[in-house]
Amino acid sequence: MRYAILCAKALLTLAFLAAGGAKLAGAEMMLVTYDAIGVGQWFRYLTGGVEIAGAALLWVCGREAWGAAILAVTMVGAALAHLLILGPSAVPAFVLGGLSAFVLYAHREQLTRRAALTEQA
Repeated sequence: MRYAILCAKALLTLAFLAAGGAKLAGAEMMLVTYDAIGVGQWFRYLTGGVEIAGAALLWVCGREAWGAAILAVTMVGAALAHLLILGPSAVPAFVLGGLSAFVLYAHREQLTRRAALTEQA
């Protein structure tokens, strides 16, 4: 199980660093995509930064669950954008969202530990 989690984290990191980097670098495909969504290019920068931050958090001890949660929520938004606005295929968003959910589930004790500490305070 440990190796499956490491492989999932590695795949997520590669995918989100590439996608987030393309967004921040202003790749033509990303410019066109965010024009089609219609919320402005500022949202492309925000999404790229969130993707890179989430990928980085996957490797910070004690914060893996937060990184996976950020990426999973981002993929919910991506899937909705593809299904409702962009078209072609939301399959990559579902796959990356599923991998993010798997990593989140594997590190779920981080979230419950934090909730228990909050209740004690």
